[in-house]
Amino acid sequence: MSDSNDKQAQKTMFSAEELAYFRGLIEDKRASAQDDIARMREQMADAREQSENDTAYSFHMADAGTDAMEREKLYLMVARQQKYVGYLDRALDRIENGTYGICKVTGEQIARERLEAVPHTEISIEAKLQQKTK
Repeated sequence: MSDSNDKQAQKTMFSAEELAYFRGLIEDKRASAQDDIARMREQMADAREQSENDTAYSFHMADAGTDAMEREKLYLMVARQQKYVGYLDRALDRIENGTYGICKVTGEQIARERLEAVPHTEISIEAKLQQKTK
């Protein structure tokens, strides 16, 4: 069996209670991110509606540029939050299949402290440091 298959086959060393704790942590972060996405989408809709209501006489080109930049910033923030939700969903999948907390690079257990700080992480701090030095 190859080394990568060994890593895939490893199961988490966390107890059911610990996994429930991490599931709750991840679900809370996911709900918060979803709320942020909804709020930012409302802001984008409000900004779009406001720009449609402005007439050519009451609207300056500099204002139009600022508004466009703000809309772009909101769009990027929504995209970033959606990506984050995807990471959280994958972490929930790993809890379901019993591989949560296993580093995808080293195959070793990820420290509980790291998972509490970054519950969606797939790599240990050692693997992260190795990536930075390459």
